[in-house]
Amino acid sequence: MKIYNTIMSYFWLAVATVSFVSVTYLCFTEGFDKYVSNYVFTVVALATFFVKRWMMKRVGKHTQFMQEQAKEKDA
Repeated sequence: MKIYNTIMSYFWLAVATVSFVSVTYLCFTEGFDKYVSNYVFTVVALATFFVKRWMMKRVGKHTQFMQEQAKEKDA
C-alpha cells in the first residue's frame, strides 16, 4: 500500500505540472481573460499532493506509535 500511495502522490504532482504548463500556454496564446480561472485545477492538484504527503507521514508516525504500544504491552 505504501508504494501505491507514493505513486499516487507523485501522480498528483504530475497532474499539477501538466495543468500549469497547459494553462500557461493557453493564457499566452489565447489570452489571460479566457483561461486564467483554470489555474484552480493546478492549485487543487498541488493541494492534493501536499495533503497526501502530510497524511502519509502522519499515518507512518501513528503506525510506529501503535507498534511501540504493542511492544510495551507484551513486555
